[in-house]
Amino acid sequence: MTPISDRKIRFALVGCGRISKNHIAAIAQHNDRAELVEVCDTDPAALKAAAQATGATPYASLTDMLANSTADAVILATPSGLHPWQAIEVAQSGRHVVSEKPMATRWEDGKRMVKACDEAGVRLFVVKQNRRNATLQLLKRAVEENRFGRIYMVTVNVFWTRPQEYYDAARWRGKWEWDGGAFMNQASHYVDLLDWIIGPVESVYSYTGTLARRIEAEDTGVTALRWRHGAMGSINVTMLTYPQNLEGSITILGEKGTAKVGGVAVNRIDEWKFAEPHPDDDNVREASYETTSVYGFGHPLYYDNVIRTLRGECEPETDGREGLQSLALLTAMYRSARDGVRVPLPLD
Repeated sequence: MTPISDRKIRFALVGCGRISKNHIAAIAQHNDRAELVEVCDTDPAALKAAAQATGATPYASLTDMLANSTADAVILATPSGLHPWQAIEVAQSGRHVVSEKPMATRWEDGKRMVKACDEAGVRLFVVKQNRRNATLQLLKRAVEENRFGRIYMVTVNVFWTRPQEYYDAARWRGKWEWDGGAFMNQASHYVDLLDWIIGPVESVYSYTGTLARRIEAEDTGVTALRWRHGAMGSINVTMLTYPQNLEGSITILGEKGTAKVGGVAVNRIDEWKFAEPHPDDDNVREASYETTSVYGFGHPLYYDNVIRTLRGECEPETDGREGLQSLALLTAMYRSARDGVRVPLPLD
């Protein structure tokens, strides 16, 4: 990959829906090093709004856009089931790929994306902006520096709400082919924490249910996990919380420490107790922040890494192989729920 250091990095955005505003705003914050040059959507109203808001050239077709594009990297903020073939088409055009989470809804498709980008000699970035939360950065350092000692138990809770109107507003939502359910879509960033912070998972056992919403996939699920280092835990997810989003949290219980990062979206440190003091303890209060957004505020920091990577200044924090880690976990969880068995990892 030839670094781009003599001009701004040019991005194109495919998908001008709910999450697109976060990408647009993040790129705008880096306007000294990056610019959005094209937008693409099959919905004429969404495309027109995005083009008017950004001044980017609009396209109704990805193929047409790629035939004329000046972009260095293409952002895929489309339904998850579309990511694989779109990523492959972008890679074969010689452009880098920035894929929203999850990178795919099928394990084999995720591997195909990585292979296509490798063969084309382009980067594949997977968006995991929550990793940039100051709260989670502190928690990850505490684990890496062994402040917990032996970790005994980990609990992740995602107690949010998505009314029927949310699913009805876009036909792809809640569909197995394009979206997946609560684990795959809404809790994807939280599934990522299980491996990124705690370590490799040895096996999972899951239950899922569609308890209230009229959708194909699950609106509620629970998974029991065992990590390779012996810790046990669970992830509990529902989109049926009344009347509004309640909690997005991770709790770690160890022999020398207890910590809980909670709030509505891992934005607040609720517990932070360790046997030994550490300079990071002074940063706990300022790391927490108030928000009603489940997306957090990590997109600008995420894009800083993407831009610096394309400029040749660093390596990507979340590339395609990192994306495969959480996709493997999600796949194992769904296989367990479907077959009623414990599923070991790695998958292959």
